[in-house]
Amino acid sequence: MTALPFELPVPGEPLPRTHTRFREAGPVVPVRLPGGIDAWAVTTYDAVREVLSGDDKLFGKHSSHWPALRDGAVPADWPLLPLVLGEHMLVRDGAEHRRLRGLLAKAFTRARVEALRPWLAAMVDGLLDDLVEASAGGRKPVDLVPLFTEQVPTAVICELFGVPEEWRAPLRGWSRTLVSQDSTAGQTHAAGQELMAYLGRLAEEKRREPGDDLTTALVRARDDQDRLSTPELVDSLFLLLIAGHETTVHLLGHAVVNLLAHPDQLARARAGGLWQQVAEETMRLRPPISAAIFRYALEPVEIAGVPIPAGDPVMVCFGGAATDPGRYGPAADTFDLTREPREHLAFGHGVHTCLGAPLARLEAEVALARLFDRLPGIGAAVPLGGIPYSRSFLTYGPQSIPVHLGPARELVSR
Repeated sequence: MTALPFELPVPGEPLPRTHTRFREAGPVVPVRLPGGIDAWAVTTYDAVREVLSGDDKLFGKHSSHWPALRDGAVPADWPLLPLVLGEHMLVRDGAEHRRLRGLLAKAFTRARVEALRPWLAAMVDGLLDDLVEASAGGRKPVDLVPLFTEQVPTAVICELFGVPEEWRAPLRGWSRTLVSQDSTAGQTHAAGQELMAYLGRLAEEKRREPGDDLTTALVRARDDQDRLSTPELVDSLFLLLIAGHETTVHLLGHAVVNLLAHPDQLARARAGGLWQQVAEETMRLRPPISAAIFRYALEPVEIAGVPIPAGDPVMVCFGGAATDPGRYGPAADTFDLTREPREHLAFGHGVHTCLGAPLARLEAEVALARLFDRLPGIGAAVPLGGIPYSRSFLTYGPQSIPVHLGPARELVSR
């Protein structure tokens, strides 16, 4: 890299503004990440799609393609290493990626996901009961993040994988630590070690006492079919449990903020039952994964006309693509349920398209519909422009959404 790199993260700057600034500087810009790690940031819709279309052809995802890691230029205590290393589907290429994806895809069929709908609806209703109780019948403000937007995805992914209820809070805590830009190397190492140790115990428990859950299914793929090695099993659980709830936490949080900030759009959604459109426009505007690390150039390539040397790491900035006026017009940074085109890249594109997309969509549809239908008087308890957001340049979402549920007479009973 010859140009002076942009620093990431930028203290005090909202992440969407950072992505806009990067995109305005060019479709591909050099960036310097914490720990002095240099990479390329791809910032526009067309450039991001170009990179995603080049997976397994021009770009690889396995860390063995990164010369700086092989040569020791990347510190062994770099805080983001747990997200780069591993043998799970997200960081494998070619035939190995297809093998793992084929095994894991069985867990996320539309039929299996849709079968969760009755359980999901009942679970959400229980959370809303707790929310009303915590508000003392609407007299006190409540925070939707710890009481709702975090609870729904964590409960869903733990139910799917047979994780006991007492481990939900630790799982959420490990996830926060691993993606936070404020975590020290020691904290991320400890969180990664604790999580992997727990996943190893979980797999062993499911081997001894199988259940009707996806962890058991993955264990059987290892034991019965001998197609999933022990490291692949544990790494796959790591990926699915973390990615399977961290992203949907932020999807729900962004959707709630968008609707509270735009009463006209909320009225439209309520009148037409447009909860799927709410989810899609939310992901379009504020993708829960704001940036993805890393892809590596398998040979010298060009992205949007910018030369990238072989082996250089490439960070895909979904946050920049999301509000690209070249794709979505001059109002790209506004929330609009009538927007055309609606297509987005929040779930990726090409061979690495997110397997969990149907599950995330179902969670958003059910949770948002029941929240806003049951609580018609809900409103922000603080200025929405001042709520805090996650301290991460990888996943991004509200960390607190204080709301009033409305007068007691407006709290609709089930």
